[in-house]
Amino acid sequence: MSATATRTIASMTVTTGVSVTTGHDLDVDIPVLTGMQRQGDVLVIPSPAGKNATTPVPATGTPVVRGENGGNTHAIYPDGPGVACDTFAADGASLRVATLTVPAGSTAYLGHPEHGFMGIGPGRYELRRQREMADELRVVAD
Repeated sequence: MSATATRTIASMTVTTGVSVTTGHDLDVDIPVLTGMQRQGDVLVIPSPAGKNATTPVPATGTPVVRGENGGNTHAIYPDGPGVACDTFAADGASLRVATLTVPAGSTAYLGHPEHGFMGIGPGRYELRRQREMADELRVVAD
């Protein structure tokens, strides 16, 4: 992928192989943002003082939250060189699932079959699960 081109849901579907199953307009441009974002049960939080991630994200993507109970996986996809994502094992105590570093001139996309794609601009980020209060605290199952 070229980090200078505008991406649409249709182009990301072709590039990543992730078929979007909801009724999105497939030709809409995907905005690329650098602030806090949310996709389903995943929060993307800027972390400018954090450590850089060191694990390169392959073109096939890096899963950051795997689908539970037949659900779909949230994954990071690179658009340009140097995108790195370090993932953490879910231990129930921490909501942090990954750190993400997107260098200048590159973009990362968080993709999910039901939510489409979200563009993440240059910077350092922490990816977290959300939790909800029901009978007890629990992570949101997407």
